[in-house]
Amino acid sequence: MKVKNGIIGFVVGDTMGVPVEFNSRERLLLNPVTEMLEYGTHNMPKGCWSDDTSMTLATMDSIIKCKEINTNDMADKFIKWYRNGEYTATGIMFDIGTTTQQALVKYQRGIDIASKCGGEREYDNGNGSLMRMLPIAYYCYLKGLEDTEILKIVKEVSSITHRHPISILGCYIYVRLAIELLKGKGLLQAYQEIKKLDYLYFTEDTIYKYERILNNDIGLYNINEISSNGYIVSTLEAVIWSLINSKSFNETIIKAINLGEDTDTVGACVGGLAGIYYGIENINQKWKDNILKYDYIINMCKEFEKI
Repeated sequence: MKVKNGIIGFVVGDTMGVPVEFNSRERLLLNPVTEMLEYGTHNMPKGCWSDDTSMTLATMDSIIKCKEINTNDMADKFIKWYRNGEYTATGIMFDIGTTTQQALVKYQRGIDIASKCGGEREYDNGNGSLMRMLPIAYYCYLKGLEDTEILKIVKEVSSITHRHPISILGCYIYVRLAIELLKGKGLLQAYQEIKKLDYLYFTEDTIYKYERILNNDIGLYNINEISSNGYIVSTLEAVIWSLINSKSFNETIIKAINLGEDTDTVGACVGGLAGIYYGIENINQKWKDNILKYDYIINMCKEFEKI
């Protein structure tokens, strides 16, 4: 198993999405993104990643150093990113969600342990914890953990910033989908396995939020029925829809980015899954070459495989 497959796929999706974040779908469909751009929304250079990759790298670094899941240590590393620009491409932290920021400030002030600092209102269900779940999928797969252990870890890690059950369930679905792909399942087969899982830990109201993924076939929906905003349910729907309706890594990323709106997170999350499935060798070489601090990320992937 190569951790770099998913992680580099994730970073490519993030860096492709950064320059056009918040652009409307209508605008992007008129002038589709097919190459990695520069500047744009955040005025950052080509190959620069956002909070998605920074928090993912911080999560990886914590697991590498601790050899286990330690949510306080993860939060400490998130603080280093938030306050000092660590784990960034340029030394500058330029993007953070409100719920994530509020949770990290709460933790830094010593109000509670990390896993109790996340937002727990229904309004707090942005995709800020979903964006950093890929290392958790790799960790659970490498350790051969059972369902209950996976759910416990996902809940604790998501809750650093997002404690509401809707966020936890979305993260759990994503992690389990990644694990099925790591097992070598096909895209449709992996998706069907997600539908069969036991979600009894969650209330009917929470499960119903994911009705289109779990009880219908999200891949059959029309593009106009797919939203790509920052709500975790919408992000996960867009990710699975883009993955199922594409036949290569490059097509998957282009399809996801051109949905518009929260392009970096949708691109990153689908890029991680597509990277696992298609492999790093099938990622556009120009895109990989453009990633800033590429060797730094590859070295972290190698260290992660030793846990």
